[in-house]
Amino acid sequence: MKDEKALVVFSGGQDSTTCLFWALKNFKAVEVVTFDYGQRHALEIECAKKIAEEQNVRHHILNMELLNQLAPNALTRDDIAVEEGEEGGLPSTFVPGRNLLFLSFAGVLASQIGAKHIVTGVCETDFSGYPDCRDIFIKSLNVTLNLSMDSSFVIHTPLMWIDKAETWALADELGAFEYVREKTLTCYNGIIADGCGDCPACKLRLQGMETYLHSKEIGGVL
Repeated sequence: MKDEKALVVFSGGQDSTTCLFWALKNFKAVEVVTFDYGQRHALEIECAKKIAEEQNVRHHILNMELLNQLAPNALTRDDIAVEEGEEGGLPSTFVPGRNLLFLSFAGVLASQIGAKHIVTGVCETDFSGYPDCRDIFIKSLNVTLNLSMDSSFVIHTPLMWIDKAETWALADELGAFEYVREKTLTCYNGIIADGCGDCPACKLRLQGMETYLHSKEIGGVL
């Protein structure tokens, strides 16, 4: 992979930024793509722009506002509360078809820029119940993309089988712990770095960081 190009699906959040550093370590050339789907906080796109500029990677921003029209939810509407799903149900932050569309369009872009590798930060361990973050979905879509474009893309999911504490550990291993902590936007309330501390995304991020730092302190293994 060291001599090949990768395209990272990039939101400027903890997971995708960790994946960006992973890609920079593993590929000769890296570009990133951010999707503007009318998300709740435009700051997310500005954050992604800044990180891409600081890491000196080419940044593509694709207009996906149709998704906003089709799938009103807590990430695209200020008047819909961020709520965790009841047992067996999906949280209000689930955007139907988001990863299906994002990765499909990433595949089209990858074919245009000569990238055979697509990197995404989806994770089945801390996936909040989102069906389009499951490994079986990614594998299925990988086959579909290859058949649809008669190509040989490989979708990489570096975070698929690790939890948030292990994601922090990976960022640290890549020399990017402080950068990810201070520069990324994960918070559903649009607060960069450690966030609001109250929304589900912040709680998951903070709990993972505390678990990792405690483990590191005592010299333990996650």
